[in-house]
Amino acid sequence: MQPKEVESENSESIPLSNGMSSGSSIFDDKKEHNKWQSFKDSFKRYEGYEEEEEADLEKLDDVQKGNIRTARSPLKRKLKSRHLQMIAIGSSIGTGLFIGSGSALNTGGPLGILIAWALTGSAIFCTIQAMGELAVTFPISGSFNVYASRFIDPSVGFAVAWNYFFQFLVLLPLELVAGSITMTYWTTSINPDIWVLIFYLVVISINFFGVKAYGEAEFVFSSIKVLAVVGFIIVSIVIAAGGAPNGHYVGAKYWHDPGLFANGFKGVSSVFVTSAFSFGGTELVGLTAAETDNPRVTIPRATKQVFWRILMFYMISLTLICFLVPYNSERLLGASSVDVTASPFVIAINNGGIGGLPSVMNAVILISVISVGSSSVYATSRTLTALAEQGLAPKICGYIDRAGRPLVAIIITNIFGLLSFIAASGKQEDVFNWLLLISGLSSIFTWWSICVAHIRFRRALYVKGRSSDELSFKSQTGVIGSIYGATLNTLVLIAEFWVSLFPLGESPSAEGFFQNYLGFVVLVTFYLGHKVWKNNWILCIRAKNIDVDIGRRETDLEALKEELEEERAILRTKPLYYRVYRFWC
Repeated sequence: MQPKEVESENSESIPLSNGMSSGSSIFDDKKEHNKWQSFKDSFKRYEGYEEEEEADLEKLDDVQKGNIRTARSPLKRKLKSRHLQMIAIGSSIGTGLFIGSGSALNTGGPLGILIAWALTGSAIFCTIQAMGELAVTFPISGSFNVYASRFIDPSVGFAVAWNYFFQFLVLLPLELVAGSITMTYWTTSINPDIWVLIFYLVVISINFFGVKAYGEAEFVFSSIKVLAVVGFIIVSIVIAAGGAPNGHYVGAKYWHDPGLFANGFKGVSSVFVTSAFSFGGTELVGLTAAETDNPRVTIPRATKQVFWRILMFYMISLTLICFLVPYNSERLLGASSVDVTASPFVIAINNGGIGGLPSVMNAVILISVISVGSSSVYATSRTLTALAEQGLAPKICGYIDRAGRPLVAIIITNIFGLLSFIAASGKQEDVFNWLLLISGLSSIFTWWSICVAHIRFRRALYVKGRSSDELSFKSQTGVIGSIYGATLNTLVLIAEFWVSLFPLGESPSAEGFFQNYLGFVVLVTFYLGHKVWKNNWILCIRAKNIDVDIGRRETDLEALKEELEEERAILRTKPLYYRVYRFWC
């Protein structure tokens, strides 16, 4: 019996098998098959480069090859302006601010903690401005992790990039353990590893769905964190003014008793690493440059948001904390970085006699944990991929699939994240503190390298007879800001060396020193290891030999200059309030 035929809308005859009432099932099956096949094919390696192009690269030196490969990385440009805005605002709002600030207040006192955060924040602002200029000019894979190799010295780039990789690699289990401990605020009857498993699956799922999923997740997470901090600021003002249910007027009481400083200058020096850890992740907006659809517009706007985040989310909230929580509070004394009940945010609300809000604040801390954990997978995978593209990591680590995901690097990061299952071992506090110490100094090294790379880039332009007029975005703090940022970061490292050698309230010991200064030991090891491996004994690349063109999105510099001048002319015609807004936002 021959199959029946029906006419489709385009008058073609479509045979139907016996028992089928419509040809739509054939198309549905085929469509489902194509979707499944496309899904499977998306994990295959991106093969967009010709063998001839790869062969040509072999004629170049390592720095030149790295510059070209990172410039043509097949990462997908799917991050929008709103994604970058929220990544810039909320990427580093996490346990460092919500929990770590408690032990910092206990160590430094109210004025001590504000001095440490203000100095670190000022250096961060200058650093992010420098990074914004470089990221807009060179929106390449690896971003600032490549700039150090390109503008300073390959050994510096190797050491800083691997340090940054390890910083965020250890941050994933650190945040997952912190999340499991946060859950103990509500219940202690469930094995902590159950919570770790749930958070682990959420974090790895976000990154396996690609960069757009990461951007959307961060947009939601950061929005919640921002609303929470704004809400906390409002509630804190009410409590400090005596409007809390307990009716107690606090005012500036704790600034007089117990006082401004907990342990003098050494106490202030001791909290710099905690403040650096709390700002860690601020530079993530630069790492997104290679996956942003319009970096020339979106990155400058995101970069300018850093100033407002430092002012509002750090300085204002911490100032209010200092009004509401005395540094000698029993809940802060000897507080661990993993003890969520030692969060000064939670203590402040409890002291005000407000019921229910501590649970809300803990929920926000939990969201922050998942957010920072997700960001750590993003940061490590992109850094490891860039290292592989530069020939500084195994080639397989540079595997990018057809969907633009650095698949192997993501898998490696997630495997290391399994370390978080020590949450039920009883040793989670020791592991947490060690991981915190490893990652604390790494941020300072990264920020220092960004500032120095910016200085060297401007120097290279000058030596080649070119000016900053060819840049579509210039750092608002200029080279002076980068000098300030590099100098302050160096002074912080010196201060931390001092307090590591002669710790506060303890006798000097080799174990204590290496615990606090472990990050520097790792950096020096990688730096010297690269010198020996590559037989590279120069201190820095000469300015005249620095490449200032490969990786640029706009290659016609004269046309770019004309376009920029037209944009400035249009801006000059706008009202004053609009020009002020565009300068700061």
